[in-house]
Amino acid sequence: MAEAIELTLIHEVVQGRYGAIALNHGSCCGPEEGCGSSSNALVLYGEESIAGLPVDVTGLSLGCGDPVTIASLKPGEHVLDLGSGGGIDCFLAARQVGVEGHVIGVDMTPAMLAQARANIENDGVANIEFRQGQIEALPVADNSVDVVMSNCVINLSPDKPAVFREAFRVLRPGGRLAVSDIVTEGGFSPELRADLSCWAECVTGAIDVDDYMELMRQAGFVEIVVADKRSAAEIVPVQPGMPQLYSARITAVKPFLCPA
Repeated sequence: MAEAIELTLIHEVVQGRYGAIALNHGSCCGPEEGCGSSSNALVLYGEESIAGLPVDVTGLSLGCGDPVTIASLKPGEHVLDLGSGGGIDCFLAARQVGVEGHVIGVDMTPAMLAQARANIENDGVANIEFRQGQIEALPVADNSVDVVMSNCVINLSPDKPAVFREAFRVLRPGGRLAVSDIVTEGGFSPELRADLSCWAECVTGAIDVDDYMELMRQAGFVEIVVADKRSAAEIVPVQPGMPQLYSARITAVKPFLCPA
């Protein structure tokens, strides 16, 4: 019961922070740091990629990387974005999969969903939908999507094994996982790990990159590759007791034949 209460508390703290960001267009990493602006979108995706996107989309760019590019999307594919926020990765994916494709964004924060849905209306996009739900229990059918993406969200989850199990469940055999996330080399001090405000800032929920990949393996994923990683010092303010933090992009595949 205590563990369930802790999981619920983390969800509440994270939801509260991101609800405020949706309403005030702030940053998830601190009052004035890195993300939460069109300049962050420009850095992560490049001018050509975000050209034509409304400022209400680019202005809620809260990611730490670009998972869309490493997803290698194809026309007609069905894509799921975990923790879709204001929807920037969904909008970029929708362009690549085209009118025959479909993009689903799942987010647990009502204010973020309201902003994302308004962005659909304002941009007139027909192949995106946003659903309310938690990434540990996705409101998505088994074996129904070709690609699962996520951008700086899985680190926020208090139950990362469940997230990867759910991603595996909804992917079709041969489907692909493409994530950008904050990971570490080493662990946090117990004091920092217990600080829920730092957890909600995409800091102390992060885990060692090797442990991250092992959770993917345990969920059933294969061909797990760290496409690249860079220091997250410009995103996350360094504090005493912190390990080295990175923004990493990682890909994996759901095999066609799963072990019995």
